[in-house]
Amino acid sequence: MGRVTVRRKTTRLTDGHRAERIDTLVVEEPLELRVGGESLQVTMRTPGDDFDLAAGFLLSEGVIAKPSDIVSMRYCAGVDADGEQTYNLLDIALAKGVEPPTKAAKRNFTVTSACGVCGKDSLEDVRTKAIWDLAEDGTTVDPAVLADLPARLRESQKIFDKTGGLHAAALFTAAGELLAAKEDVGRHNAVDKVVGWVLQQGRLPLRGTVLAVSGRASFELVQKAVMAGIPVLAAVSAPSSLAADLADESGLTLAGFVRGDTMNLYTHPDRVR
Repeated sequence: MGRVTVRRKTTRLTDGHRAERIDTLVVEEPLELRVGGESLQVTMRTPGDDFDLAAGFLLSEGVIAKPSDIVSMRYCAGVDADGEQTYNLLDIALAKGVEPPTKAAKRNFTVTSACGVCGKDSLEDVRTKAIWDLAEDGTTVDPAVLADLPARLRESQKIFDKTGGLHAAALFTAAGELLAAKEDVGRHNAVDKVVGWVLQQGRLPLRGTVLAVSGRASFELVQKAVMAGIPVLAAVSAPSSLAADLADESGLTLAGFVRGDTMNLYTHPDRVR
C-alpha cells in the first residue's frame, strides 16, 4: 500500500524571521475505479482502505446493496517512475445479476465526485434508489451524546495530528459507542470508507446509529447516509440547502454546527430527546 504521509522541506516565517524546517504532508493520489474492466470513476483520495472506499461508493450510488453483490476487488498493474506498484487502479467484479452502471451513470459519477449535484432530479434519484425507509427508524439520541461526538471524532484523527490536512467521518451507536472511523483528504471519501467497511461486515441497514463528519454536511454526505440507512447525521459545520431538503424528505435527522453544548437541528428534531 502507498504512503499516507510524506516529509517536505519548508520555510517558516515567524515575526519576520525565516527558518528552514521539515513538515509532514498528507498524501493525495488518484484512485481509478473500474467495474468489469470499464472505467467508472477517478477520485483523489488518501491511500488506504481503498476496498472500503469502493464498496461505500457503489452502495451510495445504488449499484450494490449487500456484500455478496461484489465478487472480487483487486489492484491492477500500475507503477510509478521508480517501478513501484502505485495501488491507484482498482477493478471490481460484480455478482451475476447485478447491473453494472450505465454510460450515463458513469458520466454522472464524474460530476458528483468533483462538485456535488443539485436540483429536484437529484432528490428524486436518491428516493428511487434508497432501499431503507428512515422514517421507520425510531432511534433517539441524547443531546449530550450528540454534542460529544465531534470531540470523539477528533480523537480518532491520528493522521490529522501529524498533518492537519484531512477530513474525518465516524459511525457511532445512539449511545455514543464508536463503531468505525476513517480519514481522507476528501470528506465524501471518508464517509465512503466508513460505510464500505460496515457494508462488508454485513451490518446494513445501520439503524440506531449516528454518522459524525468533521466539516460541512453536503448533499453527497446526506445521500450516503440515507443509502446506508443511517438515521442521524451530525456535522461540525453547516449543511447546504439541498442537503437539508434531502434529509427532510428522507426522514434523516440532520444536525449542524455541533460544537460544545450547542447545535442546530435542521430536520426531524424529535429524534434528539
